[in-house]
Amino acid sequence: MVSKTFEFKPVATPDGRFSGYGAVFGNVDSHRDVIESGAFTASIAAWRARGRWPSMKLQHGTGGNMFSGDDLPIGRWVDMFEDRNGLFVRGELLALDTDLGRRLLGLMRGGVLDSLSIGFVAKRTRAGTGRVGRYLVECDLHEISLVDTPSNDLARVLPISPMEDAADKLRDAIASLKGKDDPAPDPMSKLRVALSRL
Repeated sequence: MVSKTFEFKPVATPDGRFSGYGAVFGNVDSHRDVIESGAFTASIAAWRARGRWPSMKLQHGTGGNMFSGDDLPIGRWVDMFEDRNGLFVRGELLALDTDLGRRLLGLMRGGVLDSLSIGFVAKRTRAGTGRVGRYLVECDLHEISLVDTPSNDLARVLPISPMEDAADKLRDAIASLKGKDDPAPDPMSKLRVALSRL
């Protein structure tokens, strides 16, 4: 018998911040669609002009249960843009003091809720051939969801880098000093105390 060991890496910081690809260009997804570079340019510009971003949902608003009717946002997107790979997004989970918020953060930190998926309307398409049903030339974004199984298998939340993880630990250690009887009044002393607690 052959067995494999998988290393699950955290994909969100302790305060719920994360980044990744809501969609990736050039590969065939489970709906037989291929998204072309530039497909989101107009939609991103329109959202930016409104001063907000599309909603962040869990499983496209079903909360994992299509009969739940729970389509409240679970966080917010703070930035998005196209790069050469696809639709890059930065977001943060909200309501981390609730059972659902803690659960979602735990699943992301555990590396198991690590995928993204877009809800959109296809504005311009081209017919595909063979495995490709259609090419998406222009899409109007409606929402971007955290999902466990994405249609586009490359649409993933990116693992937290060691630098991001270290910065978060340092931030938490410094925050733990606030409001306490602090033996270190100056900033450098506070930093030394915080580092000693890592």
